[in-house]
Amino acid sequence: MSDDRAILHVDMDAFYASVEVLDDPVLAGKPVIVGGSPEGRGVVSAASYEARAYGVHSAMPTARAYRLCPHGVFLPPRMARYVEVSRQIFAVFTDFTPLVEGLSVDEAFLDVTGCRRLFGPAADIGRAIKRRIQDELGLTASVGVAPNKFLAKLASDLEKPDGFVVITAAEARARLATLPVDKLWGVGKVTARELAALGVHTVADLLATPRAVLRRHLGDHVDHLIELAVGHDERPVVPVHRARSVGNETTFAEDVAGAQQLRAVVDQLAEKVAWRLRKHGLRGRTVTLKARYADFTTVTRAATLPHATQSTVEVRDTARELLARRLDRRGRPLRLVGVTVSQLEPATPAQGALFAPEGDVRDARLDDLMDRVNDRFGRVLRRGGPPSGAD
Repeated sequence: MSDDRAILHVDMDAFYASVEVLDDPVLAGKPVIVGGSPEGRGVVSAASYEARAYGVHSAMPTARAYRLCPHGVFLPPRMARYVEVSRQIFAVFTDFTPLVEGLSVDEAFLDVTGCRRLFGPAADIGRAIKRRIQDELGLTASVGVAPNKFLAKLASDLEKPDGFVVITAAEARARLATLPVDKLWGVGKVTARELAALGVHTVADLLATPRAVLRRHLGDHVDHLIELAVGHDERPVVPVHRARSVGNETTFAEDVAGAQQLRAVVDQLAEKVAWRLRKHGLRGRTVTLKARYADFTTVTRAATLPHATQSTVEVRDTARELLARRLDRRGRPLRLVGVTVSQLEPATPAQGALFAPEGDVRDARLDDLMDRVNDRFGRVLRRGGPPSGAD
């Protein structure tokens, strides 16, 4: 792939909280925290920038968020409403390019390389998308424009909220040089400490350190870091319908050890993945749990089902089982968890219905009912279920 590619990364600013303010302008300027009840065991799904000033962040236990910001406005998630707005946002994206890789309801990569003859330079396309989201939906997005996904994502993060940053291939290395080394994908807290012990604090420091020295401490992982450090990233933008898997993951601002909090996050991720499968008319056979420890060791555990599924219950329960029984975490904290479904195939309305167990048919009907009710009324309907396993 060449540096002539034009990639956008569009990231909505504090999306869930911003939709709540959009629907209730009285909340403007207040610390809005979307998540479970402060008295419960839920986790924060999103926090406005006013709430973030108090140290509140996503995936934090809501009880702790309340201690940090007791005067915050705590609201239950309205996933159906966020999905409704998300569809409108993605409709704007597809007005410019069919090559849209949605990462979540509020974030996507767009490949606009082939659209420049029609809409102008990539920067103009990025500004047009940002303007339409503001004018048509009343929401702000941060947009990064670059020749690859890594640089585009980096650019969108540099001036949030309401940011717009362009990084060209010619200036990429200079723009990267002064940034902290932990801006590179793959550099967590532990790796950053190891690099700091070598005198590596910035991207420029990394490039100035002999590769042999880095490899002794980091192994072959260093080759990936150096590619990013010089602004190289060959990954294509892959629309969901062409993808080999559908997944969601989250990186915690602080490492999480509590089994209940991790299970709650895995449940949320599984529900998002199952909804995305249904949205795109897909089913999958293999559920994979991804876990990253504090030392950046990353492991996966997978289970292949006897049949392809798009069921929230099946994806969630399989992910729970992998977390509780197969991960062998032994109480060690995690910095990232993810849930992915692979071995995808197109779903048909009658697929598996003839011989499916009664419970499976009931779950499919309930998924369909919940999707339709949520889409229509914007209410929060989430699957319940008994917790599984322990630390």
